[in-house]
Amino acid sequence: MHYFRSDLKQKKLVNINVPHKKIKMGLNESTLNPFEKLGDKFIEKLRSVPLNRYFNDITKKLKMKLADYTGVPPECLAFGNGADEMLYYIFTAVRENNNSFAVSLAPSYFDYKSYTGAVGMGIKFLSLQSDFDFSADEFLKLSDSNDCTLSILCNPNNPTGNLLDDDKITKVIENSNRLVLIDETYFEFSGKTFADKVEKYPNLVIVRSFSKAFSVAGLRFGYIISRPENIRELEKVMTIFHLNLMTQAFVVSILENKEIFLEHNRKIIESRETLYNELASIPGISVHNTATNFLVFSIGKRTEELFNFISENNIAIRPVWHHPVLRNYVRVTIGSKEDNAVFLERVKEFMGR
Repeated sequence: MHYFRSDLKQKKLVNINVPHKKIKMGLNESTLNPFEKLGDKFIEKLRSVPLNRYFNDITKKLKMKLADYTGVPPECLAFGNGADEMLYYIFTAVRENNNSFAVSLAPSYFDYKSYTGAVGMGIKFLSLQSDFDFSADEFLKLSDSNDCTLSILCNPNNPTGNLLDDDKITKVIENSNRLVLIDETYFEFSGKTFADKVEKYPNLVIVRSFSKAFSVAGLRFGYIISRPENIRELEKVMTIFHLNLMTQAFVVSILENKEIFLEHNRKIIESRETLYNELASIPGISVHNTATNFLVFSIGKRTEELFNFISENNIAIRPVWHHPVLRNYVRVTIGSKEDNAVFLERVKEFMGR
């Protein structure tokens, strides 16, 4: 007897295949521990947030602080447990029936497939070109179906790291009669956003995260930007009180001290340029600069051998070679100066063998 949805039997559990090593450069996490910077301020703020109650003014304060940061009205915002939960809610809200599907570029964020499948949707992919660009016309053609209920564009794209062309994104939005989701998880590293376009385009919804740029991957906080009428519809599929008050208090503390994190991001961007130049100077390595906090690079057919060597030396990086566009590529997160130096030393050691 099977007690669950019939299609779940064929689905695999979501698994993140990254080695757990001393030096963590595989999941695009920050090296800054926010509690070391804000612990006292957070604890003081928490004193006015009674956790035995469902409601507290901290929720309204968070929405106002986030509106100030994003530059959109509070009614254009919804937030929850990470960008992943925001994606899950969006997919839940647009699923019409078993034939519903989303479209996305590929390679892109792997959990688009996980979460569309989790809510009973399908997903179709348009492969990126070899230069990581895409055809807006082909993307629109792929989505030209009554069963397509969502178009997804990750900008900058993960795992390739590049920004998509503004004109092509605009063309997709303007020529779609369905919701268009722009994933801006790495916005703070790229500086590129369509948040100022939500009033113009009624079919635009944006997802962002605090996991990368605000150093709280383990806290889980993400948010949606869209027109108020879209936010109201999305909130209909969200569970009530889905974001705990402790998280809300910590995020308010972050936003009240955001310059600490934005300055850290500026240093990460500088380190990214340095690491890019160092890798590019090594004969045999092909590396792409990005608008994120990571780099993708390849040494051809020996890339997997390099990946294993790096792992054996207690450094975790991420294999991204599962799609033909990134065949023989790996991804490395920009770490601390010390971690970057150790990583480079090991790469040079391998390349010199």
